[in-house]
Amino acid sequence: MIQRILFAASTHARLCLILGLAGGLLLPAVAGALVPWLPHMVAGLLTITALRIGWRAAMGAVGDLRWGLSAVLLLQMGVPLACLGIMTLAGFGDSPATLAIVLASAAPAIAGSVNLALILGLDGGRMMQIFVLGTAAFPLTVLPVLAALPQLGPVTDVVFAALRLLVIIAVSAGTGFVLRRVFFPSPSQDQIKALDGLSVIAFSSIVVGLMAALNPALRSDPVAVLWWALLAFAISYLLQLFTLLALRHGKLKAVAGPIAIGAGNRNIAIFLVALPAEVLAPLMVFIGCWQLPMYLTPVLLPRLYKWALGDE
Repeated sequence: MIQRILFAASTHARLCLILGLAGGLLLPAVAGALVPWLPHMVAGLLTITALRIGWRAAMGAVGDLRWGLSAVLLLQMGVPLACLGIMTLAGFGDSPATLAIVLASAAPAIAGSVNLALILGLDGGRMMQIFVLGTAAFPLTVLPVLAALPQLGPVTDVVFAALRLLVIIAVSAGTGFVLRRVFFPSPSQDQIKALDGLSVIAFSSIVVGLMAALNPALRSDPVAVLWWALLAFAISYLLQLFTLLALRHGKLKAVAGPIAIGAGNRNIAIFLVALPAEVLAPLMVFIGCWQLPMYLTPVLLPRLYKWALGDE
């Protein structure tokens, strides 16, 4: 019975993501109850993902990541600073929308980026490498961004939050790698499919809690939610589109897909544990809306990735 459920989740991964989004919108009581457990759920997802990928796939090609640091610096530091400069010149430097754009583009890739890559048929091992590298570099890449946004509070709070996240990643992923070595040193196709299904279920469950702020916002001000959702889609999908266009004909075409996933699917939630509540209060609806384009990436963008990464 359990195996059938896991196989079904693996086969219908996109549907599971949509159901997770629907649950976040339609089950506010469940979403609210999951909020305190989100850190534990993220840690569990990391463990399951590492169990599915394995140490060799995740770290076997670290030597090929000489380009990785440059990509991370550009995405997590260059892009947000450029966006801030453009918005400031346009006269919107102090607006909540500018803050949302800058924070979303300054954050590292989400923990579920590996799951998104797997669903799209991309290299999960490379995605894991980019995810870990981006998170490890975040305490440094975020410094100039925060310096340009002094209203965000003490820089040390965000740096310590990033370091805590890095420790959680190390422990959770390490646990998954150990479990893989002990229980699945050479997994069969059925075992891989079951692990895929387990990771999809975990990934789909997390979004329910992440969208807890959306249901009451839709009741009180649906127009504002619509505008925040449009901004979220624009940020996420334009970053993915521009990354694919920039890399599809170059030497980095082999990793263009994972880099694009990392570019458009960022862990803005890291700022929730680091920045003053009064600063982030105007962005809580945006953070809920931010889940929509990310979880719908495998549903709405597979043709874009197929076109960009094809052999034509």
